[in-house]
Amino acid sequence: MENFELLEIISEKLSTVIDPETGVDVMRMKLVQNLMVENDGKVTYQFRPSSPLCPIAVPLALAIIQAIKEVPGVTGQQITVVDYVEAEQLNEILSTILEE
Repeated sequence: MENFELLEIISEKLSTVIDPETGVDVMRMKLVQNLMVENDGKVTYQFRPSSPLCPIAVPLALAIIQAIKEVPGVTGQQITVVDYVEAEQLNEILSTILEE
């Protein structure tokens, strides 16, 4: 499967992750940015919560990770949280989760 095809499938899967505060999916809200798939199937992207104090940033990040994990052909992922007050701590937690 080519990266472009895998990227499309991942984007479609992410469009099923809904922000419960707005009822809009994370792709339409542009909360997932710089989505890239490497040749080996590793996915890298940024997660930008809807506000710096977003109360649901953690469960939303976990839902995004889970959605990507469910796509066949994905071998791993790296998420970077940006523009969020607790970004540094959240990035540490998420990288630990992704190592498991």
